[in-house]
Amino acid sequence: MLTLVSGGSASGKSEFAESLVLSSKQEHRFYLATMIAFDEECKKRIARHRLMRAEKNFETIEVPTDLHTVTFLKNGSKIALLECMSNLVANEIFSPTASEYPDLQQIEEKILTGVRFLMQQCEEVVIVTNELFSDGIRYDSSTQSYLEVLAKVNQRIAALADKVFEVTAGIPICWKGEIS
Repeated sequence: MLTLVSGGSASGKSEFAESLVLSSKQEHRFYLATMIAFDEECKKRIARHRLMRAEKNFETIEVPTDLHTVTFLKNGSKIALLECMSNLVANEIFSPTASEYPDLQQIEEKILTGVRFLMQQCEEVVIVTNELFSDGIRYDSSTQSYLEVLAKVNQRIAALADKVFEVTAGIPICWKGEIS
């Protein structure tokens, strides 16, 4: 089963997504973290998050790019929480290893291949993404390209998903599927 959870900054989407994972009956919990540690502050934040997740029996896998390469070695039922798609798309487009002129369609396909690969390996996958499209601001061309890729990826994941939620002010709204 695939679940997409979207929402604005500080909307409660991450907490809601985590609650879905914690309420799951799956044997193994994986947290796929997409943040790149660019500086000491990021490194400290990542370390703090790893400790918090470990207390909840998550095994953290750092996957800032190349989602399609993640392989789960544990036997038994698995659930994966990917936090977050917005970072993953940005990393694929803008990371130091990315091409100066990336093929955006190829990046979109690469990410979707990774999502499908996760779905083959896990009984449940929960993906968190950001809602970045309501501000009405016109951005520079590279940021606009990023937003377009993220929008397409979000739409394609939503089409694949069994459940789609939007979280606003800590309240999940179910747009597809049912709240269980």
